[in-house]
This record gives sequence, structure tokens and C-alpha cells, in this order.
Amino acid sequence: MTDAVKKRVATASRKATHHRNYRRARDRALARLAHLYPDTYKQLLEMEKKQDELQGKRWIDIDGSTVLTVGVHTRATGADDLAYSSNAGQDEGNNGGEA
Repeated sequence: MTDAVKKRVATASRKATHHRNYRRARDRALARLAHLYPDTYKQLLEMEKKQDELQGKRWIDIDGSTVLTVGVHTRATGADDLAYSSNAGQDEGNNGGEA
């Protein structure tokens, strides 16, 4: 690779990493807000759903349902500590798989 191509690849890699980290932090903040203010979150989500449906967009869940369900998990209801729940367990990403 030429120096110009290497520089472009490095720049794209830095931008992609920055964007990924931003999205992760944004998603964590949104999850925290949803847990702290579940009623407000549900109202805002309903408003967004109505706006999307006015524009012809449909909201579909994994099972095909378009019903909005928002649940609140706390330690009392069985959720793990939210700050560490995504890091629990051992990584088994390449556990004996073929290349």
C-alpha cells in the first residue's frame, strides 16, 4: 500500500472507532435514563412511534409484534448490576469453530 492509502485507512479506522465508542456510550446513557424515568421514556417512545407511523414506517419487534412493551428491571426484580451485566461471563467467541 502506498502512504496515502495507509493514511486514509488509518483515518477511517480512527473515525470508526470514535463513532463506535460514541454509540456505546449513548446507548448506555439511554438505558440508564429509561430505567430512571420509565414513564417519561414510554411516553416519548410512543410519540416517536406515532410520528414514524405517520411517515409510513412500522415498528416491528423480533417476534413480529408491533406492540410497545417497556419493562423496568431493578435488583429487586432480578436484574444484575447494570454497569457490569454486559461484561459478565467468559468470552467464547471462537470456541472450536472452523475458519
